[in-house]
Amino acid sequence: MDLSTKYLGMDLKHPIIASASPLTATLDGIRALEDAGAAAVVMASLFEEQVRAEDTAYAMYTDHGSLSQPESGSYFPPLPDYDRGMSGHLGTLRQAVEAVDIPVIASLNAVTIDGWVDYSARLEQAGAAALELNVHFIPVDPAMSGQDVEAHYVEVVRAVKRTVRIPVALKLSPYFSSTAHMAHALTGAGADGLVLFNRFYQPDVDLATMSVKSELHLSTRYETGLPLLWIALLAGRLHGSLAATSGVEGAREVIKYLLVGADAVMTASALLRNGLSYLQSMVTELAAWLEEHGHPSVAAIRGQKSVKQLDDISELLRAQYMHLLTEYVPGRLAA
Repeated sequence: MDLSTKYLGMDLKHPIIASASPLTATLDGIRALEDAGAAAVVMASLFEEQVRAEDTAYAMYTDHGSLSQPESGSYFPPLPDYDRGMSGHLGTLRQAVEAVDIPVIASLNAVTIDGWVDYSARLEQAGAAALELNVHFIPVDPAMSGQDVEAHYVEVVRAVKRTVRIPVALKLSPYFSSTAHMAHALTGAGADGLVLFNRFYQPDVDLATMSVKSELHLSTRYETGLPLLWIALLAGRLHGSLAATSGVEGAREVIKYLLVGADAVMTASALLRNGLSYLQSMVTELAAWLEEHGHPSVAAIRGQKSVKQLDDISELLRAQYMHLLTEYVPGRLAA
């Protein structure tokens, strides 16, 4: 059974990738994921705000009081290995690249264009096999138009692609007025692939303390709808790789994503919920399903349910919407 796939130009032994999470933040975690059977890992994100905060703290604690008396111009000499708040993250990345045989994809969540450019270059130098741009951008300025928002994403991709030579994927938000147009604009700007979709964590209000709070909820299979739809609509019509994320509870979701055209499928919640050994179970179940249904490889099923293969695409679009609403019977929910 051939489970191999190609993602961002990289040959993977199967399509299941461990996405960025606390599991991929350490060298031991990345090693454990390779041992568990991951085809690749996306390292936990490097956040520009964290780098800047560490730089600020370093400057404050090394310079504080250094000129408070004439006998001392500086309390602490410069640290030779200090790397602007990035040394720990880059060190882990370098060690992981040397320690494992699977691709280690770096994840970057920056704020400024300078941050995107500078940090992406450093991640490439540290040995990342590819780079995933995690753009968490919420436009709050009412003067900023939808076109301005789209232009910001495109500018990020162009700036990074001018800087690095490794493949670059963008983890895309679903909140665009025209997702298909945005996807083509990003690949046209140089993105080698898209990851659909980014989960934006949303605030809540604690009524007991009257404070704003946030909670992390692991994804469930009910979140697969949007990624399934858009991968089906984009597969075979877009220049670049497509990776699915969100809602991957097991092999069934992996198979569905492959059927609509995904090149790779990323999961974190399933591993956090069930443990690392669950990854091998997903791979085994994928192989068993392919054999049971007479498919010799992952490639044989990829895109069978994409828009390019369907005779009637209405089952992906408004027909399903109308069918669900008009034929819904109160009190009888699908299992």
